[in-house]
Amino acid sequence: MDPHGDGAVPNLARMYDYYLGGSHNFAVDRAAADRAVRTVPHARTFALANRAFLGRVVRLLVAEGIDQFLDLGSGVPTVGNVHEIAQAASPAARVAYVDIEPVAVGVAARVLAGNPNATITHADIRDTEAVLTAPGVAGLLDFDRPVAVLAIAILHALPDADDPAGVLAAYRDACCPGSYLAVSHLAATSFSTEQQKTVHEVLDETPTPVTLRTREQLAAMLTGYRILEPGVTLLPAWRPDDPEHPATAADIDANGYGALARLPEPGARAGR
Repeated sequence: MDPHGDGAVPNLARMYDYYLGGSHNFAVDRAAADRAVRTVPHARTFALANRAFLGRVVRLLVAEGIDQFLDLGSGVPTVGNVHEIAQAASPAARVAYVDIEPVAVGVAARVLAGNPNATITHADIRDTEAVLTAPGVAGLLDFDRPVAVLAIAILHALPDADDPAGVLAAYRDACCPGSYLAVSHLAATSFSTEQQKTVHEVLDETPTPVTLRTREQLAAMLTGYRILEPGVTLLPAWRPDDPEHPATAADIDANGYGALARLPEPGARAGR
């Protein structure tokens, strides 16, 4: 990540904000994002589909009685934040955001001012102990009750060398049975080989190059959880708002997968 947040180099979180129509980005972010779109027209599609997926996941979790959320790599706050969705349905819902990007943290601090049930922690999600013991996390969330861990559009920023499955496992082990994990991940479901090259070239200029992974690779990171229906799916196909709306060929253009999984009770069957 850009440790200074000074806009000297493009930043993935701020590019994502730009794709969503946000204003907390720099010229260097917009230039990199626009360059990607010129070669990869569906680069923005992932951001939009991912944001819609997040909204559906949070609404479902609140309906299931979940009132605690740990949002890892939460990014720059834009319309449709987790706390906005959750607290609209359950005013007492608690949301702990975590991000390493200074602009995201600074904006979130201003957005959350005066909200006692939402916090922002400046931390690296790979340092699980630091995250879990941070006042904004440990002081807000009760891990003796179910917590929904959200790893939305963040795992692809962790290379294999960072052991993303191990990172998720550490958060899993901090949660009690009945907790949830929601994930989404950038993939190459419709990107051509040349477009994949462009994606990597653009994002290699940022402090967080991405690793594209397959459906099977994402599912393998969810060890210990029971993956809920419809499984690991293309983002637009995960429990669409209109259940009668059939999956379409255009779903692959989101170039991303998503899933929701639950930590089973002791003795219950996990796995996939």
